[in-house]
Amino acid sequence: MLRLGLILHLFIGSTLSGSAIIVALVMGHGTLTPILIAAVLGFLMAIPATWMVTKMLYEPR
Repeated sequence: MLRLGLILHLFIGSTLSGSAIIVALVMGHGTLTPILIAAVLGFLMAIPATWMVTKMLYEPR
């Protein structure tokens, strides 16, 4: 389960981080600090999302 979770986190984390960066840029924050904060927040928000997706894949139906 850990291996699948790590692989999924790569994809989910990069997707959420990229979306957060785009939101920061659209809001007019074009400097380094807001972009890095958005990337880190997206990466951290991916942890519970990855956990839920991995749990749903491993649960028997």
